[in-house]
Amino acid sequence: MSGPQLQVGRRVVADIVRLAAEEVPGVLRLGRGGPRWRSWLIGSPIRVEVRERRIDVRLTLVARPGHDLVAVAGQVRAAVAAAIERLLGLEAGSITIVLDGVGS
Repeated sequence: MSGPQLQVGRRVVADIVRLAAEEVPGVLRLGRGGPRWRSWLIGSPIRVEVRERRIDVRLTLVARPGHDLVAVAGQVRAAVAAAIERLLGLEAGSITIVLDGVGS
């Protein structure tokens, strides 16, 4: 007999990813650059795929002006991976960061 198991839905994982990414100082918002209506057509800026004990994430965001974009992407990747591993006890797989705009 094995120990207790916990099942976590994709929505919960997406919320954890969102909160971790929003804590990075160079992130203005999660979503796409340009007009807001584009987000309604394109869909969610967070895509999560759960495979066994590994979570793959694709995250689209807009950075704050004046920040080093490479550093922002690295900080977001590190924050998301740490949150997945610390809060969920799962392995962070591929974490793809798409910077779709700066400012506005």
